[in-house]
Formats: sequence, structure tokens, C-alpha cells
Amino acid sequence: MKFSPLVEKLINDLQIMPGIGPKSAQRIAFYLLDHNREGAMRLGDTLNETMKNVSCCPVCRSYSDGNVCEICSDVKRQQSGIICVVESPADVLAIEQTGEYNGTYFVLHGHLSPIDGIGPAELGLDELATLLDGGNYREIILATNPTVEGDTTAHYIAHMAARRNVVATRIARGIPVGGELESIDGSTIMRSLAGRSPL
Repeated sequence: MKFSPLVEKLINDLQIMPGIGPKSAQRIAFYLLDHNREGAMRLGDTLNETMKNVSCCPVCRSYSDGNVCEICSDVKRQQSGIICVVESPADVLAIEQTGEYNGTYFVLHGHLSPIDGIGPAELGLDELATLLDGGNYREIILATNPTVEGDTTAHYIAHMAARRNVVATRIARGIPVGGELESIDGSTIMRSLAGRSPL
């Protein structure tokens, strides 16, 4: 059975989200059509506004709906002398939820993966080098995911930091190998930050 072209399009478009297959997309589409058209309209408006107005902060590369994000605009954080490098904006949120970190961030939006064509330029490491060259940082915390790619990325950045006399530390291994930082509970992240060690 075929549905109307618009319903088919909605079901197909919902599948762009991770973990949403044809059946899940169909259930979501039918739920919105049957029970929550007003909520769906709000969601559509919010998606449209967000996609048009949210970009990357020019300093840390996390998401921002203005020029410089709130964290980078905080003078106390800028004066901390500590910058934490993470793979994704979701990792920033995970660390912020602990309430224990008061420095700034740099978001890579991925990790080094030559086989996928992702090198230093794709991760913005030239921008990170510029930040470190500014001389405002005494420590760089490498909070990349504990995977082979995450470790490789951390070691590459540690060498960058060493050439600039910035101490590079790695978050402790309270986080399971192969895990994703964004899915780890706050207590584990807090212990990992507290137990970080030099590379």
C-alpha cells in the first residue's frame, strides 16, 4: 500500500536521524499526524530556525546561535589557562553537566582518520595551534574518546602542545575503552577529569 506522497516524504525524511529506520519513522509520522500536529508544527519551526541560525563558535567550534558562545565569552574561563579538547559538542555538554570544569573548550567535530580522509586540517588543528600560540594556556586536557582514533588524535595534539611548552594531560581511564564520552555518567567523567595524567 502506498501513502500520500507527502506522508511518504515525511517517513523518508525522518530516517535521516541516527537509529531511526523505516518502521520507527513510520510510527513517528503516524503519531504526529494522529495525535500531535501542533507539536509537529512547532518542531518544524524550531528545526528551521535552528538550522538557519546555529553555527560554530569562532573560538571553540562548539554550537552557538550568536558570534562567540557563552563559555568563550566568560572572562573567568578565559583566564583559567586550561583548554579541554573534545570530539563533539555533545562531549562539552557531558563535561559541563559535572559542574567541575571551569576552563574553555576546543571541539574537533571528529578524530584523525586518514582512511576516511580526516586529517589535521579537517579537525581545525590549525585553529587550535593559533590558540596555543597566543600564550594564554598552561594546560591542554585531551578528552577525546578512548578509542584507537581518539588516542591517536590525543597523541598528535600532545606533540603540538609540547612544541609550545603547554602541558598536555589525558583524562583518566575511568571511561571504558571503546565507549563514547557523551553516553558516560557525570560521576565517571568527574573522576576521569580529576585523575588526568600527563602524556
